Amino acid sequence: MLQRPRRNRKSEVIRQMVQETHVSAANLIFPLFIVEGENQKSEVASMPGIYRYSIDNLLREVESCMSLGLKAFDLFPNISEELKDKYATESHREEGLYLRAIREVKKHFPEACVITDVAMDPYSSDGHDGIVENGHILNDETLDILGKMSLAQAQAGADIIAPSDMMDGRVGYIRNVLDNNGFTNVSIMSYSAKYASAFYGPFRDALNSAPKFGDKKTYQMNPANQREALIESRLDEAEGADFLMVKPALAYLDVIKLIKDDTELPVAAYNVSGEYAMLKAAVQKGWLNEQRAVTEVLTSIRRAGATAILTYHAKEVLENKWI
Repeated sequence: MLQRPRRNRKSEVIRQMVQETHVSAANLIFPLFIVEGENQKSEVASMPGIYRYSIDNLLREVESCMSLGLKAFDLFPNISEELKDKYATESHREEGLYLRAIREVKKHFPEACVITDVAMDPYSSDGHDGIVENGHILNDETLDILGKMSLAQAQAGADIIAPSDMMDGRVGYIRNVLDNNGFTNVSIMSYSAKYASAFYGPFRDALNSAPKFGDKKTYQMNPANQREALIESRLDEAEGADFLMVKPALAYLDVIKLIKDDTELPVAAYNVSGEYAMLKAAVQKGWLNEQRAVTEVLTSIRRAGATAILTYHAKEVLENKWI
């Protein structure tokens, strides 16, 4: 035999030499949950090792991550029920929890990359990503709220705005709002292909943001559809997105690959809460080797084409030197 591929796998040195896909701290974005109060740190029951932080403890967590080389953070707020309303007005109130958190992180860590979530559901009394009228989600009327939310986040210091709502036309609308107010340098990381997935449960527990009725299938994508993701991503790119995101990641590696092959923009993927919880549960049962499983998951997402990975594993892989 002239060709023996095993020769390139015969030692660790050679295996590392020819390795095609690498994951580093630069590829990772750490989602962080925020709650009101002081000295608060409560573990999310369905996400072992993941916590909700009051702003003072959030700053300590960011500092700890920065020391590991982890410098990109996506912030998500847990809003008290009494502050929620039909029009998510708390989302753009200057002294609201979320905007205060953004300002404090950027004040103490100006070198950190702060990514912010644009969607109504954490602030909505209906738990949906858009205005609800007679059981229907109103698309165009919701854009005004998303624009106010995005502008408030940019004013607070956000580096990247990440609309996760899946309303049609929201990327172009937000881009115009930002540009018209002087925030031309604020990026948009669009949730372009966000599927109506079963893997969001623990996240909704963390934020208490589950819809109060129905589901999100009229705006989030059908898990059976692949090429529809190209329609969504091409529209977002044309409207001014700087990143295109696929969510979830593991069940949609083919979609990550499809979009990556169709665009020159960087592609992000969200390794979501249910994917994290599923792996952690198997590890706790002793059914999986955690280091090998986590690194294999992250490598598979990178291999599919994701430049950036939002993952709850971000800190632990650096702390434990798994990558």
